Amino acid sequence: MRLLVAALSAVFITGCFFPADRGRIVENRLDGLASDNTKLKAELSETRGKLDEASAQLQAALDQLDRATRTTGANMGVKVDTALQDMAVLRGQIESQQVKIQELETRLANQPAPSATATPAEPKKEELKRPDDPKEFLKLAEEKARAGEQDLARKLYTEFFKKFPRDENIGEAHFALGELFFGEQKCREALYEFGKVIQDYAKTKSAPVSYLRSSDCFKQLKMTDEARLALEELVKSHPKSDAAKTAKTRLAELRKKK
Repeated sequence: MRLLVAALSAVFITGCFFPADRGRIVENRLDGLASDNTKLKAELSETRGKLDEASAQLQAALDQLDRATRTTGANMGVKVDTALQDMAVLRGQIESQQVKIQELETRLANQPAPSATATPAEPKKEELKRPDDPKEFLKLAEEKARAGEQDLARKLYTEFFKKFPRDENIGEAHFALGELFFGEQKCREALYEFGKVIQDYAKTKSAPVSYLRSSDCFKQLKMTDEARLALEELVKSHPKSDAAKTAKTRLAELRKKK
């Protein structure tokens, strides 16, 4: 990014070498470009500062969650849930700032270089169009996830929550986002999404699997008691599900190890 800014600055300095008969036109164009560039750089610098601040807060939230998961007693669940909620908010802020930085960098990259001969600016890449239909919106997020565009997929799921908070598939969207985090071994973030499914959208079809995934996450975090409890709750809450059959097998294996 610094190289890009330096290159743009170098372009502006060369403006004085244009022929005199076109100098005024070029100078006016340079003044406009320089002003736009300065504003973009200032906005980019401010956005980076916000991103650094949000990242620091997220790290603090992660540290708080790590302490909470080691806490014993009746208030452990409250502390963990509070830390997870803080992380979700901060994650949304960070993703928003990252998107804004990408947009600013793109605008800087597309700043036209002044030349003696006016050339048309290259067309900007069109921003991904978001469907107005919730099913199509969710389908788009799923397609991006399958295509390996995890960052964009996460952003789309987050937008889906805000745009369609009462949609019948909101629970499935939380599960899908949890799967993304789980695939990236971000277990704390994944636990928050799976927990949303279990607590708020218990009737969604992915609720049983959310228990299994939660157990896997707890296991990776070396929270063995919680991993076992997730399996037991799955068998109790969804006894006829395929996920419950898997949970029973795992519980039997745990008993054998004891």
